[in-house]
Amino acid sequence: MRTYIGRQQAISAEDFAELALGTPVELWLGVEGESEEERAAREDAARDILADNPNFPDDLVRMAAQVIEDNPDLFDVVALVRPGRRRTARKGVAA
Repeated sequence: MRTYIGRQQAISAEDFAELALGTPVELWLGVEGESEEERAAREDAARDILADNPNFPDDLVRMAAQVIEDNPDLFDVVALVRPGRRRTARKGVAA
């Protein structure tokens, strides 16, 4: 099954985030190994976007809150046992 947001196909979580934000996630988070010059240019671009869209942070928080409210199962955490490792019972406690 394919998922589209507007005319764009979203394949990964990063695609969904980019389409929701309207900007690449890397603009806000940076990329590993970027130079000081690249970082400065990225931060300048981010500042320009925030200057043009002063409600952007509030809109982003509202969007994140809505996703959490609509999908509480995203935070269901299940402990996984590593393959090859057995859980041993403590003395007096059944496994």
